[in-house]
Amino acid sequence: MSRIKVLKKNPADEVVWQYEGTVLHRGENQITLEALFNRDDMPFMDITLKRNDRFVETFYSDRWYNIFEIYDRDDGKFKGWYCNIGMPAIIANDFVSYVDLALDLWVSADGRQTVLDEDELEAMNLDDELKRKVYGSLKELREEIAKRRNGGESKNPPN
Repeated sequence: MSRIKVLKKNPADEVVWQYEGTVLHRGENQITLEALFNRDDMPFMDITLKRNDRFVETFYSDRWYNIFEIYDRDDGKFKGWYCNIGMPAIIANDFVSYVDLALDLWVSADGRQTVLDEDELEAMNLDDELKRKVYGSLKELREEIAKRRNGGESKNPPN
């Protein structure tokens, strides 16, 4: 399995966060990789994100979002999906990059959904067309999560 760098960018195309992951699968318009959470333990919504929690991350070159499945480092239990609305990813041999458009969706393991960072989206002062794309992508993302919850695309089980 090969290692790959992930570059999260802001709308000015500046890298604001980067880390490495291991490629699990490459498809025509997507890549799935595994990365370990590299920050100190922190409470988040109804869970605690822990250093070395397993993230199974899928990036798409033809969709305006990415999806991170989160598994607990201690027992492998599925915690939920953290989803970023962003421009379609650029997927190369040695890196994946995407422009984050602030709006996020958290879906807990029991299916409860919370939209995050609408205030940050508003502060970006995006044009109306781009805002429509962001909110249209949020709707599409919710449909994708519903499919996954109903067995349409199974979660990657812990190792």
